Amino acid sequence: MAVAFRDYYETLGVDRNATAEDIRSSYRRQARQYHPDVNKEPGAEDRFKEISEAYEVLRDPEKRERYDRLGANWKAGQDVSGAAGWEDVFRDRDRGFGGAGGGREDGGFGGVRVEFGDGGFGDFGDLGGFSDFFDQMFGGGTGRGRTRRARRDEDFGSRGSDQEAEIEISLEEAARGGRRRISLADGRDYDVNIPAGVRDGQRIRLAGEGSQGAGGGPSGDLFLRVRIRPDPRFRVEGRDLYTDLPVTPWEAALGATVDVPTLHGSARVRVPPGSSSGRRLRLRGEGLPGGRREDPGDLYAVVKIEVPRHLTDEERELFERLAQVSNFDPRRGR
Repeated sequence: MAVAFRDYYETLGVDRNATAEDIRSSYRRQARQYHPDVNKEPGAEDRFKEISEAYEVLRDPEKRERYDRLGANWKAGQDVSGAAGWEDVFRDRDRGFGGAGGGREDGGFGGVRVEFGDGGFGDFGDLGGFSDFFDQMFGGGTGRGRTRRARRDEDFGSRGSDQEAEIEISLEEAARGGRRRISLADGRDYDVNIPAGVRDGQRIRLAGEGSQGAGGGPSGDLFLRVRIRPDPRFRVEGRDLYTDLPVTPWEAALGATVDVPTLHGSARVRVPPGSSSGRRLRLRGEGLPGGRREDPGDLYAVVKIEVPRHLTDEERELFERLAQVSNFDPRRGR
């Protein structure tokens, strides 16, 4: 089969006369940059596989010599299946090159290793996706008894995954904040600080309380998503609160001073004469507390005119008299 291959020297960013130290230094730098547990950008894992493949070949003198001999025409991307020495490569592979007796002391070099600052190495395991040239020339990555992810987690020190749960609080708790003890479905209990002014849907982070890390890596975080329990008195819109303010027809027509419920009790508000249903009366700063860069919300009392369901004889007489003397027609806007 025709096998096209890439230039491993170009992949590592070194020239063909690079020393073993040059190759090792370049690989170490790029491996730390592109390792999938560190770099989550698209293409990072593919790039990591490429540099790992290149390093696996170029760090070994025997493999490097074979690559140099077979890859003389790499820039043209030529088929090397008939190149001098090709049969020797496959003969070596069948005798154990990449298996027992070849390449690495442990009998297989499927586990690519990253060098750390102290000179030690950590196996990344079978990363998969190596080029056809690498697979046919060196037998590919074989991974020995561990999955790719398990080997990488074990040797690199993978961070545990984050977890999320919901916490339901009252509107008053959201406004004033405070400490709350919660119990999760898995039996864990926490004392949680609820910040004043937290909004519905926001998350509270409990650092290190997520899934346990692998290979000595840190644990993930636990996020508590806040759900504010519906309140019969108020509607929440951002940091603003809305409440219906029932008024009588004469209060709406003549004006009045009435009580409005707030989160902290009640407040007196003036209903201007001639107020219609739907008019909003604003109480500045009586909404939810502000955040770091946000002002406190406001409370809006929405006028809602209500009429008596049962009239006394005198009330009926007065309404009938008003109907006779008034020229007001709301359907004409007068």
